[in-house]
Amino acid sequence: MTNLEREITDLVAAGASADRETARAAFARLREALSSGAVRAAEPDRSSPVGWRVNTWVKQGILLGFKFGDLVDASMDHGRLPFYDKDTLPLKRPGLAAGVRIVPGGSAIRDGAYVAPGVICMPPMYVNIGAWIGEQSLIDSHALVGSCAQIGARVHVSAGAQIGGVIEPVGALPVIVEDEALIGGNTGLYEGAIIRARAVVAAGTVLTGSTPVYDLVRGEIIKPTGDRPLVIPEGAVVVPGARAVTSGKGPEWGLSLATPVIVKYRDSRTDTRTELEAWIR
Repeated sequence: MTNLEREITDLVAAGASADRETARAAFARLREALSSGAVRAAEPDRSSPVGWRVNTWVKQGILLGFKFGDLVDASMDHGRLPFYDKDTLPLKRPGLAAGVRIVPGGSAIRDGAYVAPGVICMPPMYVNIGAWIGEQSLIDSHALVGSCAQIGARVHVSAGAQIGGVIEPVGALPVIVEDEALIGGNTGLYEGAIIRARAVVAAGTVLTGSTPVYDLVRGEIIKPTGDRPLVIPEGAVVVPGARAVTSGKGPEWGLSLATPVIVKYRDSRTDTRTELEAWIR
């Protein structure tokens, strides 16, 4: 246990009696560690059944930042753009040396998020505190990377995609997208879903912590079980589908439910169609 972890754990245990200034100082150090990538809200762990573990103390520390922050005027452009937020949660200013391309047009990244060199942020997109984005990834227009979400290297998060965040409950895994995955436009990934490396989630697909996914290739249904979240296999190509409602008035009314379907696994043709555009870098 590091000194910072121990201090945050003690502050959380103290509850309402925690010293305010000590809590603010501890959160500032945590935010710096998160921004540099030295600390992560969740990280790879080979001993875990799903290959990842959540760092509960980090999420607890982020909550300290919200709890002990003061609401201040955070307006921009000489007050013409009014914003009001906690003073403990400033925007990130990576600087040119970070090698992150943030294209003009209304994007925002909260400090306490790690954004690796070579990442491209297309406007307007938003990255929340605790998120981690690997090198050479592309976060496209109107995309959200929620609090504590983990995005690997060379991932394309397409326009309008929503990568859900989770701070509470503190023990819950956030959404995880591993290296070289493609997240299509207007997709939704929520409730700690794990997208394995090189998987493709087609436009309009929604995956949650309770979503069953039908694998036509392997002839099985992938479901979350107990504490195990939904895990999309490596290289899977997932598209929106539908299945008939067979109970109640479903057959009479001709109802169907949206159902993600794995229609294939990634091949050379898929690689060509999903390759990140080198010319925009």
